[in-house]
Amino acid sequence: MPAPKKLFVKTYGCQMNVYDSERMTAALAAEGYAATGTPEDADLILLNTCHIREKAAEKVYSELGRLRKLKEARPGLRIGVAGCVAQAEGAEILARAPVVDLVVGPQAYHRLPALLRRRAAGERPVETEFPEEDKFEHLPQDRRARRAPAAFLTVQEGCDKFCAFCVVPYTRGAEVSRPAARIEAEARDLVERGVVELTLLGQNVNAYRDAGGVGLAGLLRRLAAIEGLERLRYTTSHPNDMDDDLIAAHGTEPKLMPYLHLPVQSGSDRVLKAMNRRHTAAGYLRLIERIRAARPDIALSGDFIVGFPGETEADFRDTLALVEAVGYAQAYSFAYSARPGTPAAERAGVPEADKAERLQRLQALLFRQQAAFLAAQLGRTLPVLVERTGRMPGQMAGRSPHLSAVHLDADPGLAGRIVEVRIVAAGTNSLTGALVAGSGPRTD
Repeated sequence: MPAPKKLFVKTYGCQMNVYDSERMTAALAAEGYAATGTPEDADLILLNTCHIREKAAEKVYSELGRLRKLKEARPGLRIGVAGCVAQAEGAEILARAPVVDLVVGPQAYHRLPALLRRRAAGERPVETEFPEEDKFEHLPQDRRARRAPAAFLTVQEGCDKFCAFCVVPYTRGAEVSRPAARIEAEARDLVERGVVELTLLGQNVNAYRDAGGVGLAGLLRRLAAIEGLERLRYTTSHPNDMDDDLIAAHGTEPKLMPYLHLPVQSGSDRVLKAMNRRHTAAGYLRLIERIRAARPDIALSGDFIVGFPGETEADFRDTLALVEAVGYAQAYSFAYSARPGTPAAERAGVPEADKAERLQRLQALLFRQQAAFLAAQLGRTLPVLVERTGRMPGQMAGRSPHLSAVHLDADPGLAGRIVEVRIVAAGTNSLTGALVAGSGPRTD
């Protein structure tokens, strides 16, 4: 029996890319590839790329330059570029980087085995079309290597919102929801392999609605009925898709964790309109009030873009005011950078010095809010899902219901269990806890 070929996948960017990398690994396992942790050992290297951050494509080309030496030493090595940069750049990647053997967009991962056969026949294939068939139907469902107690599960992909700054509609395509029955089957498989917490993924996950009319709230209830599945989360959401049923689920479904990532991007209505966000600052704040009425202890997270074209100091102060009004447990903030092909890329920008200064002010406020949220956990006893060993000897790491990182001294045998932990210290980004005597497995 021939030795398995080795596959190395480097994943950039979002949680959906992490999920997609697992699915590509599973698809290629059927072709005789076994995962390896180092590119030097690999027969096939895949770069699963992300196009959201600034200069994403250039970072990929820099990595390909480093990999060129490996291929010069081993001409039989195959290198592929996958993900959103692959979708955006297409055949340009082959022209700029002769080291690349194949290019595959996010909708065509199930075609990887066929693309490798085409490469063996002498072609350098590029597959970036949006096919009619469902990629999830063709990718292997069984992820037997999974052992971690928390997992991602993609339920929706693509975006119809066309925000002026965003490339996702062009790289991931239109919104598509997977059938609830297939999602449930994959969830059951993951639970059988030790998963107790699932995070449902989608570019606009709360826009989920399958052909049978099941929305995200209904899907969450179906998954909550799976014995052994103790925790549910979802990300990323759009304010316009937070319907009444989903808001109510936060108050009625105990397995749905009290954490919500709900990006607003700006607190200025003028900027929101320029972004094509289709919601207002006041509407967002009313939505937050309704969500907190359903689940008073919910921890909120958000995304903010500073220095969007046309943003004034007054617009920025509106953003600061919104942040003050909400009180975030954590948030992500970035200085605007143009994405080629998006409407905003053609607009006159805010001076870099102004963007940097505003970002610093916003991040200082968000940091204070995060510190206050973590400090408020001191003395509380929280159910913590223990996930892995920590960095220090004898230390384990896990997550609270609010998604806060928690470190505690505990036996490695607790991995995969939900235990009661008393919070004794709050750091910059995490909590330290002490295991409550007699704590054992529990459900939320």
